[in-house]
Amino acid sequence: MTVAPAETSILVVGTGPAGLIAALAFAQRGFAVALVGPKVNLEDRRTTALMVPSLQFLDTLGVLDDIKREAAPLEKMRIVDATSRLVRAPVVTFNANEIGEQYFGLNIGNRELNAVLDAAVRSQSGIIWHEGLVRDWIVESSKVSAVLESGQTISAALAVAADGRNSPARAAAGIEVVSGPLPQSALVLNFAHTRPHGSVSTEFHTQTGPFTQVPLKGNRSSLVWVVRPAEAETLAALSDAELSARIEAQMQSMLGRVSVESGRQIYALSNATPRSFAQNRIALVGEAAHIFPPIGAQGLNLGVRDVRDLVETAAKNATDPGAPKSLAAYNRARRPDILARTAAVSLLNRSLLSGMLPAQLARSIGLGMLGRIAPLRAVFMREGLRPGSGLSGIFADLREQIRR
Repeated sequence: MTVAPAETSILVVGTGPAGLIAALAFAQRGFAVALVGPKVNLEDRRTTALMVPSLQFLDTLGVLDDIKREAAPLEKMRIVDATSRLVRAPVVTFNANEIGEQYFGLNIGNRELNAVLDAAVRSQSGIIWHEGLVRDWIVESSKVSAVLESGQTISAALAVAADGRNSPARAAAGIEVVSGPLPQSALVLNFAHTRPHGSVSTEFHTQTGPFTQVPLKGNRSSLVWVVRPAEAETLAALSDAELSARIEAQMQSMLGRVSVESGRQIYALSNATPRSFAQNRIALVGEAAHIFPPIGAQGLNLGVRDVRDLVETAAKNATDPGAPKSLAAYNRARRPDILARTAAVSLLNRSLLSGMLPAQLARSIGLGMLGRIAPLRAVFMREGLRPGSGLSGIFADLREQIRR
């Protein structure tokens, strides 16, 4: 374990999952951590699918057992073309046991996840939590300081911006963002159903975006339904019985009778990519570093990799984790992963929205190849879990076949 000098401290801003995970990870490596943000949101009805590598990282932070108690496994992930267009892709099913995994990940409610992380942070002696918001930032060559609403000033060698898509910390660092709204909104809710989900997540591709059902504990699932903004408002205004019937019809009754639960939420979708992921003693993680549509369970898993790489970079530069050399290394480490994931999700989303025949053909052919060619499907699954592992997995499979 690398231990930073006592005078070195890390300032983490933001108390969503990415910020809490960052605070825990830095404290575990021996850094003195100041965490700034409001009380944890225990009313968030969304859910998060944490993939195996993220779970392994969370295990090192001592929170995996508590997460497992509240989560449902994702053993299979299925893509169904429900666009009703001229060219439609075949159903593709990804099975975790094809690549030697028990499951792809675990799906957990954000309320439960936040509660687990909140308890872990509060029990960690290396973290001082300042409940409140940052009023102003002071960026200097040797340190960065956050002026809190209370008037208190907290200084550190490195600030971790986990303060969301509109990140004031990112703006204080002078990092420009390439962004734009999308013609879509996501209706998010949970629902019960009469048939068991069998630990299978199904992503229906529609002409307005994905309709994604993800298992929860028991005969329950979470739903992210991406539609046009006006339609999202219309759906959210339906009675429980009407909305339940719409969801059941959209899912072709595959889970039997549906009963929506309380707590519907609507989120406007957008794309945003910073031109840099670290600058002026401020490093970006989570939604401060990347925003794209909710396709393929990429969001927080990408954020966990942000935290992992930032902590490793800081540990290698423990005498001054916010120095330009350290931030440049973090920027190099994260850029390929973030840009590749952003491009892939955006391309798939555009292919759903496009009415052009070439785009429909390309999407259909691509999904068809994944469905028919097992080695290609294995590469795709490995790459989805661990960036860069797809090709190495092919060589491992070949070595195993030769050995046999």
